[in-house]
Amino acid sequence: MTGAGSGLGRQFARALAHAGARVHLAGRRPAPLLRLRDELTGQGCSVSAAALDICDAKAIEATFDLVEETHGRVNILVNNAGIADADFATRLDLEKIDQVIATNFRAPFLLCRETARRLIEAEEPGRIVNIASVGAYHYTPSSASALYCATKAGVVRLTETLALEWAKFNINVNAIAPGMFYSEMTDDFMDRVGDRVIERTPRKRIGDPAWLESTLLYLVDPRSHFITGTCVVADDAQVAR
Repeated sequence: MTGAGSGLGRQFARALAHAGARVHLAGRRPAPLLRLRDELTGQGCSVSAAALDICDAKAIEATFDLVEETHGRVNILVNNAGIADADFATRLDLEKIDQVIATNFRAPFLLCRETARRLIEAEEPGRIVNIASVGAYHYTPSSASALYCATKAGVVRLTETLALEWAKFNINVNAIAPGMFYSEMTDDFMDRVGDRVIERTPRKRIGDPAWLESTLLYLVDPRSHFITGTCVVADDAQVAR
């Protein structure tokens, strides 16, 4: 589980752990990972945690080695980590452009590839869930997140292509495209214009991360073996597509 220290990732980690999965928490900041690990282990769950820079290919391989030593082979991957650009394309400097692409697209590709490589070698099935965004499907001239939305559209297409490539190995690859949910990524935005955003939504509400648990658990359930290459849009009809 990447990006497990906060927001949707933290909620996903709790859901998987309480469902009986052995969970490894990965993220940039050790402190929130360790707090979540201690919380879940105190509840009887099997959880480990370690900081990971998902832009570092060697660190990804080392993390998989660590998880295999601790829990066994990774047969569920949740690619949740991501960053926003929150600016118009002409205002982004090259460093930010490279960072967003590396985090939101290159890293999920590398993590998917490492998961599948090990599962294929072991002749074992697996489940991969990539976290995209409704921004992959919806954009306005004032959205000011062109690069973020483009990388999330890439995640949707990556999900579709890898699902086809790995179907014969019984590795299912799906995605979830959340709409506006409360998280660290959206906190500043919601503080500034949250009331206006809520007023424009059909149900006058913003998502609670807990409302995505059932979607994630469905996609990783062995009984959902016929579902692959799908992106589930979970936005409460917040935007038209």
